[in-house]
Formats: sequence, C-alpha cells, structure tokens
Amino acid sequence: MDQTTLIACHECDFLQAETRLPDRGTAQCIRCGAVLYKSSRAMSAPALACTLAAAVLFAVANYFPIFGFQVHETLVETTLLGAASSLYAEGMWPIAGLVFVTTLLMPALNIAAMIYLLLPLHLGRIPQRPERALRVLRHVAPWGMIEVLVLAMLVALVKLQHIATVVPGIGIVAFGALMVPLAAATALFSPREIWARIASPAADVSISHAVWNTSNGTTAARAGLAACHLCGLLSKRLTHAHTGTCSRCGAVLHLRKPDSLTRTWAFLLAAVILYMPAVLLPVMMTSTLFGAQSDTILSGVVFLWNSGSWSLAVIVFIASILVPMLKILSLAFLAWTTQLRSPLIPGRRTHIYRLVEFVGRWSMLDIYVISILVAFVKFGEVATIDAGPGAIAFGAVVVLTMFAALSFDPRLIWDAVEPDGE
Repeated sequence: MDQTTLIACHECDFLQAETRLPDRGTAQCIRCGAVLYKSSRAMSAPALACTLAAAVLFAVANYFPIFGFQVHETLVETTLLGAASSLYAEGMWPIAGLVFVTTLLMPALNIAAMIYLLLPLHLGRIPQRPERALRVLRHVAPWGMIEVLVLAMLVALVKLQHIATVVPGIGIVAFGALMVPLAAATALFSPREIWARIASPAADVSISHAVWNTSNGTTAARAGLAACHLCGLLSKRLTHAHTGTCSRCGAVLHLRKPDSLTRTWAFLLAAVILYMPAVLLPVMMTSTLFGAQSDTILSGVVFLWNSGSWSLAVIVFIASILVPMLKILSLAFLAWTTQLRSPLIPGRRTHIYRLVEFVGRWSMLDIYVISILVAFVKFGEVATIDAGPGAIAFGAVVVLTMFAALSFDPRLIWDAVEPDGE
C-alpha cells in the first residue's frame, strides 16, 4: 500500500486510508474526529464564483461609508479605513494596525490568493508557484475577522443611537452581505483538489501492510513518515532526523511543531500579565460638555444592559471577558497536561483545543467597537471619544492568545498514548 492511499490526521497524526466520498461528503479521523478532507468534485467553479462575489462586495464595503452620524447640522461619515486612520492619528497605532490587518489586509490577501489559484484552473491553466499562494492562505485564514467586525458594527450602532441620529450606509450593508459568499468560498475551496490538479504526489514513499494494518493502527511518526503541513503529502524522514523537505511543495517538514510547548507557554505568560490591565484600565474615554467619563470593558457591558440591549450585552460579555479568560485557562490546561505527558482523555482535550481555536477571534469585538466610536464621535468640545490604554492591553491579549493556540501542536496530546512513547 503506497502513500497515495494514506492520509495522516493533522491533529493526532493517525494514519488511515483515504476513501472516495459522495458529493459534499466529509471524511473524519477515526481516532480524534478531526475533519481530514471534504469532497472536492466539481467544487472549483462554485468556489471561484463565490470568491469573485466576495471580492466585489469587499471593494464596495470599503469604498462607501459604513454609516452616517449626525449631531444637529454636523454629519460625520467614515469608512473602515477611515476608522483605522483616526486611531493612528491619535497615536493609537497598535490598535490601528490591528484593525487594518484583521479587517482589511488579511481578508484582501485571502480573497486575492483564492482568485489567483482558482481562476487559472477554471481557464484550464496551471497557476504559477501555487505553493506560495497556498502558504499565504494557510497563514492569513485565522486572522480575517469580517464576521466579528459586522457584529461590532451592530454594537456600535446601538451605542451611537443614544447620542445622535445614525443612518446605516452602503458599507455596513455590503459588509453584512460579504459574510455569505466569503464563508461559502472558504467552505468550497479545497487545497487538496488544487494539489490534485496541479501536481502528482511522489511515488517513492511506501508503507508495508504489516506496519499500518494493525488492530490499533499507527501514526505517521511511528511509521517513519512526516506529513507536510502545507500540502498534506506523506514523506519518508531521515533516520534520527526531525526535519526534511516536502518533495511536492518544498515546505520544511517537522514531525511536530518546533518548540511548541515553549512558545505556547511564552505567549500565555505574556497574555496573563496583560489580562488584568486589559480588564481594569479604561478602554474608552468620553469627553462632553458635562464632563469626562472613562469606560472599562465591564462598564461597556453594563451600559448595553441598562439601555435594554440585553442580547448584545451578553454577547459582548462572553466575547470580551469570558472568552479571553477561558482561552488562557484552557490553553494552560492543555499545555500543562501535555507537558506531563498525561494519557487521560486525549479526545476531550483535542475538542477543547478546537473550541479554543474557533472562539479566539471573537474577542476582537470590543476593539472594533472602540475603533468605530473613536472615528465617529469627533465634535470638538461638544463630544469626543478616545481609545484608552486598556484597549492596547486588550488587543495584545487577543493576539497573544491566538499565537499561543497557533503554536500549540495537538498531536503532542496523542503522543502520550502511543505504546512506544512517541
């Protein structure tokens, strides 16, 4: 049985045979339940159509104002880029950069990379250096946060309505519509199909039935194979070596992420140090004719609750207070139990890791709300909203916990249950 019929799970490294899937079918790992691959038959054309629609909506959303804010005869309109520019002009360049990267740069790179790969294939051509575009997609995917931005716009809309008249603009409608084709394109896009159409897997890697076809199965590492993190190809590794080069895409191979636990602990420690300032220091400072007021994340939740927006108050509390705290605790639990090589509940620990990865981006909600409010409420001595020091600390916590989750290698959880201690 050669390597073209086998696939290694990216979360537990378990080897299993590839199977032919029905249309829109999904293959899951028999050990940890991770999604291995989806049916990719005739999916490139719908994926391209959704990506092109997302590109058009993304351009419209960033060209037109998200909404208008009027006090007496003064009308303020701004785009998302204008909101980031306002933060930068006030010296809050870390927050401005974070907003620009996660809502403009990363989504734009994601859309551009998919078009770069799908359009030539649709025209019957092979894209140049596809591995570079696929590498870009792999790195930018976790950092595009359009859906979080749309929810933040709704929260900001509720807060601004208590100050003056707010008229939704074309930008916010386009951002809301953008979520649909962008999510559909992401779901339909299959890197596995791309590789199948542009390159043939190497044929010099084989594994004997005796090694793989055991009652308990085996992992790629125990079988002397390393799975490429970029294209998924299984390659033979050198004896006593933990690195190599993928013969198909040229990516550096590692049996496990280098220094995974060390980097995870480092990011977590930094996040813990900044968490208390993020919660206790003001994230937003409001100045009016009647005085000045500083708001923390918690006081913002209280404001939404007292104004009758109970559902938004609950969402903001979960996303901005509960999620960062639970992420830190969950990642610390995963890192600690993995470092102790605990064999207990590996399946549940893997589920915890997936949940941490999924919810991490939603903590950016408050950062986006602050950015929008700062951009709109600029009326000299009448009313002004500025970002506070807590916003920088909170943004750093979100980024650090995301880096911690990306650094953690879930395959280390399962190494402790291997018979030979791999």
